Amino acid sequence: MAWLPLESNPTVMNKFMQSLGVPDTVQIVDVYGIDPDLLAVVPRPVLALIMLFPCSDKHSEYKTEQEKEIVKKGQTVSENLFFLKQYVHNACGTIALIHSLANNQERVTIKDGYLKEFLDQAKDLNPEDRGHLLQKSEGIINTHKDIAVEGQTEAPDPTDPVPYHFIALVEKEGSLYELDGRMSFPVNHGPSSPDTILEDAVKVAKTYMDRDPNNLHFTLVALTMDS
Repeated sequence: MAWLPLESNPTVMNKFMQSLGVPDTVQIVDVYGIDPDLLAVVPRPVLALIMLFPCSDKHSEYKTEQEKEIVKKGQTVSENLFFLKQYVHNACGTIALIHSLANNQERVTIKDGYLKEFLDQAKDLNPEDRGHLLQKSEGIINTHKDIAVEGQTEAPDPTDPVPYHFIALVEKEGSLYELDGRMSFPVNHGPSSPDTILEDAVKVAKTYMDRDPNNLHFTLVALTMDS
């Protein structure tokens, strides 16, 4: 199964969220840079940071080693963290949004609709079963399909290889987590808080950029809400 890729475009992503029942007080906004002055203009509170980055051999090799290291050393992961596996080609944008919203349900009241139905059904499932449930969630699939063609760039064929990938960074119970549906598990990046999540998440994003310094194709957007 393959979906059309979702653009890292706040207008498109906001329309997608609102079509799924997310209130318009919750918005995706551009993060124009990682310098403190540019981070200062991002509306607060920030609920999550979503990064689109170029796939590369360097990244794949690093992630393979990172997973081995975590399996060897172990890590603490909150039982209340929502994580789902990605089994659908090009679904990473939607999964990054789901990860961002699902882990902020105590702050975001999602209206009745396809997303709330999915989250209710997925609540007690493991990450693998959540991923398989998404494959069968026709409402989310069709909404994604309708919105994905509205981006600024011409929509590719769903089966074409897309050399970019979305991940989400969220704060849960005092820790910062990297959520990537292609990995075996979330990655705990250490202490964070609702007040410092943007700055903490940007530090993780910078490690991606530092591993691939000659590539400029990194995009950051933040999930924010009216305070």
